[in-house]
Amino acid sequence: MSANPTMEIRPARTDDVPDLTALLNQIIERGGTTAYQQTLTEADFAAKFFDEADLLGFHVACLPDGRRLGFQHLQALSKLPDDWGDIATFALIDSPVRGVGTALFEATRAKAQELKLVAINATIRADNVPGLAYYSKMGFVDYAVAEAVPLSDGTLVDRISKKFLLK
Repeated sequence: MSANPTMEIRPARTDDVPDLTALLNQIIERGGTTAYQQTLTEADFAAKFFDEADLLGFHVACLPDGRRLGFQHLQALSKLPDDWGDIATFALIDSPVRGVGTALFEATRAKAQELKLVAINATIRADNVPGLAYYSKMGFVDYAVAEAVPLSDGTLVDRISKKFLLK
């Protein structure tokens, strides 16, 4: 894995749907790092991630050849204050470059500041060690734990909520 200065971060487009759906489904199939347990169709993905009712920001990391390396989604959630966004991050398993998550977060943080949000929430499965480490590295701090949240198969897993305060 190497750093790649030619990686592009740009807003997501509907023509990204096939590749981003495949990327997310690969993560779901591997298991253990996302609350999603069932793979999504392209239509399901588009409905979930491009829903304009709650969409605040949606960025994609890609190489010059168009290969998608990851994406980050920022949305409004009714369970959060109106001036908060909720973030989700997904990166290609065994990415050929480093820094995808960091680059995506720079774009998402800028978008959140543009929208005058005061905080970003990330809720991560307690067993998702890489996800917890990523958000901590980005500067998120723990503020709540939802204990024993069932997965679709009935497995109980805590969810840790972290916040990033925007200044």
